[in-house]
Amino acid sequence: MTDANDTATFRVENRIAWVKFNRPDKRNCMSPTLNRRMMEVLDELEFRDDVGVLVLTGEGSAWSAGMDLKEYFRETEAKGLGATRQAQRESYGWWRRLRWYQKPTIAMVNGWCFGGGYGPLYSCDLAIAADEAQFALSEINWGILPGGGATKVVVDLMPLRDAMYHAMTGELIDGQKAAAWRLVNESVPLERLEARVRELAEVLLKKNPVALKATKDAVRRVKEMTYDNAEDYLVRAQEAANSYDNDGRKEGIKQFIDDKTYKPGLGAYDLAKQS
Repeated sequence: MTDANDTATFRVENRIAWVKFNRPDKRNCMSPTLNRRMMEVLDELEFRDDVGVLVLTGEGSAWSAGMDLKEYFRETEAKGLGATRQAQRESYGWWRRLRWYQKPTIAMVNGWCFGGGYGPLYSCDLAIAADEAQFALSEINWGILPGGGATKVVVDLMPLRDAMYHAMTGELIDGQKAAAWRLVNESVPLERLEARVRELAEVLLKKNPVALKATKDAVRRVKEMTYDNAEDYLVRAQEAANSYDNDGRKEGIKQFIDDKTYKPGLGAYDLAKQS
């Protein structure tokens, strides 16, 4: 259960966990308190049998306007280097946890997404934005570089020229531009955002969960490998997944070859028939 006063809340409906940053009066800026709460939420949901997909969004008109400059920077820095390092561990820690999460994750970007908000945006496996959403690396406007992984995020996701422009100007872009620059998968009108995310979540819920976890990890791991290293890694990863859930693979092959009940190019095998 979550309390409406929590800095992050969640509800579980039809195997989808809808997690919300819950500081709408602060445009869902991340604070040390919110960072600790997000780790608790991730802990609670990760291995629940009634959760198959996690959606991360924001309460109110923002997804997250980044780090709370007062709480995260000024007040924390006033306590000394130890407090600063602890705050960094807590924020980067749950973003790292989210990148390697057991369940597939979707960022549902409903509004402002600035600076530090790029950490969890990148950590989610997929991202759907509202056309009306606003994105910016605003750090340059208050005199620092886009740190905490933000520069890495745009270089990983965007073409170099777009990443450079985005980081150096601090200009706002909307959801459609973010999709064109590949910061998110796609952009839809705000009134259709939740329905589109639900539709995507339901697609993921039909997939074998062991294969989903292996796949999302593989995509992140092989990005920085040579082809030969990636080839070897993927062979071993598939063998590991088979050792953990060989019945799933066999059931999928059986339904295709023997039962002829589905075609892999057109959809997933029926998980309900897997013993």
